[in-house]
Amino acid sequence: MPAADDVLSGSNFDIATEFDELESSVRIYCRTFDCLFGRAKGAFLYDDHNRSYIDFLSGAGSLNYGHNHPAIKRAVIDYLEGDGVVHSLDLYTAAKLAFLRKFRDVILVPRGLDYRVQFCGPTGTDAVEAALKLVRKVTGRQNIVAFSNAYHGVSLGALAATASSQKRASAGIALENVMRMPFEGFAGVIDGIALVERMLAPGGGIEPPGGIIVETVQGEGGLNVASIDWLRRLSELAKRIEVPLIVDEIQTGCGRTGTFFSFERAGIRPDIVCVSKSISGLGLPLALVLIEPSLDQWSPGDHAGTFRGSNLAFVGATAALDFWLDGALLEHVNRRGKRMREHLLGLVEQHPDQCAGVRGIGMMQGIAWHAPQIAAAVSRAAFAHGLIVETCGALDEVTKLLPPLTIDDQVLDEGLSRLSIAVADVMRDPAFVHPPGRSVGNEQSRLWSIPT
Repeated sequence: MPAADDVLSGSNFDIATEFDELESSVRIYCRTFDCLFGRAKGAFLYDDHNRSYIDFLSGAGSLNYGHNHPAIKRAVIDYLEGDGVVHSLDLYTAAKLAFLRKFRDVILVPRGLDYRVQFCGPTGTDAVEAALKLVRKVTGRQNIVAFSNAYHGVSLGALAATASSQKRASAGIALENVMRMPFEGFAGVIDGIALVERMLAPGGGIEPPGGIIVETVQGEGGLNVASIDWLRRLSELAKRIEVPLIVDEIQTGCGRTGTFFSFERAGIRPDIVCVSKSISGLGLPLALVLIEPSLDQWSPGDHAGTFRGSNLAFVGATAALDFWLDGALLEHVNRRGKRMREHLLGLVEQHPDQCAGVRGIGMMQGIAWHAPQIAAAVSRAAFAHGLIVETCGALDEVTKLLPPLTIDDQVLDEGLSRLSIAVADVMRDPAFVHPPGRSVGNEQSRLWSIPT
């Protein structure tokens, strides 16, 4: 076996072969970004040869404040050096109380929200599992309304609500008790909300569901943005039929879309909100379920878990809330989001035959391609130029950008420049001059990108 310093230096170390031998084949990201990373700072990752990569992946949205933000890191280090409690199940700890108080004062109260906070297992998919279990317990009804192109996680309950055929196929059992409805813009003219309402009417043949779960922006599903009008209609429908509305904020939360919660722009108040990824500030595992008090009908231990008391994550999350004491970060997010959109629109204008449009909102945006294979090719070419970007969408047809919200303007511009170079490299390939494949539809792309 190689010594630790050999691993970091890369000497006599066949990365792919050794990981193939030691780690399960379930891994994904390392197959595209196949080098050995040793350290990270801000918007940069560094490999074992100290080559830098601008990170527009940000831990799939888990690093809104970048890698190792000094203020958040300092708080966690100080807590450890002071022998603070690290693991505590759901015991009362000073770290937990500090987070709950600050989250209430900085996030909830200014927005007129009085949610109770449930700490579940420290992953987004467990937050979804908890939310689905809770609405079924409260209503006594099993079926959940979920939407086309949705992604809510890969544990069985969350996977049932997820639309991806490829991900669902891995379950090995039937995924039931979900009514799939079209998200806004799916299949062109279908009005999913009107369809739900009609199917619930006498003669429709379905019973009222236990809950409705939705992403206001479908991150993994292709950066599909629901309009304000559609979200308000969905919220009104949920209230009218007395069904709890769950909003999945796991990737969109913590400022990614231009407001702390992505649902804020629509002025709605979900009954339950799932939060994870960037809430811990430093990339430490943490997940919350925010619950309307009248729905908090859990009995003790109904949704337990050994690691729902991650005090290091509480400390990081408390420090990260300093970003929300004023509006400075959101001002930067919206300004940088505008820079991203302008640059992406420029790329679309340069390659109108290949691009289906710009999608997304805030600092989660990307380009949809008529031929899905272009997105993967752009990701590979970008990595060769020191930029990490992923793909998303039902066919992985979207090049997806998730830079840290705190990124310097110069680094953002450099990353966008490297993206342009990567696109140019791919467009020089004769295979992509007149690419075959399914068009995702210009009208659909336009609708999914509406930021109002």
